[in-house]
Amino acid sequence: MDFLGGGLVCIVLGGGLLLLLLVVAFVIAIYNKLVQLRNRYKNAFAQIDVQLKRRYDLSPNLVEVAKGYMKHERETLEAVTSARNLAVTAGQAAAANPGDPNAMKGLMGAEAQLGGALSRLLAVAESYPDLKANQNMLSLQEELTSTENKVAFSRQGYNDSVMRYNTQREQFPAVLLAGTFGFGPAELFEVESEKERAAPQVKF
Repeated sequence: MDFLGGGLVCIVLGGGLLLLLLVVAFVIAIYNKLVQLRNRYKNAFAQIDVQLKRRYDLSPNLVEVAKGYMKHERETLEAVTSARNLAVTAGQAAAANPGDPNAMKGLMGAEAQLGGALSRLLAVAESYPDLKANQNMLSLQEELTSTENKVAFSRQGYNDSVMRYNTQREQFPAVLLAGTFGFGPAELFEVESEKERAAPQVKF
């Protein structure tokens, strides 16, 4: 009897240990999947960041070229410079913590402002024939438009990665563990206005 009782205890303990190992393996698998998806959207944001930095570099050059022709449009030129500086700061905050809701909302707002300011600058430039014909201005606008297209493409890739991550963390049983392990929701990078969605375009 003692032998049978001891065997039963061993079976119960062995079964309990096996169950515990399975639970631990399951938790590790969920954790690793969330890490993988988080790293993917962070990498996707890095692609956006490259293009945004290019856009930030082009903006002062555009203002510098326009400045020589648009002497009476100081407010328009200053608006681009101010919006660009705000966007740089917001971009740095978002790059430091991609997906963070506050950082991403700040970036979306700043990007909308910069897009609007650049659109106004290009619209005003239409009234200056010499500026419209300037090769540097034409080249910068072409680069800016190309950069905008790359930003849009990269943004789509980032948003797809964020959707996959958010879906995974909201599904059962990951939803029970995500908060405990510090996997908060990630924010999409969306266009805030139709003006920013369409701007800027080369019309010369």
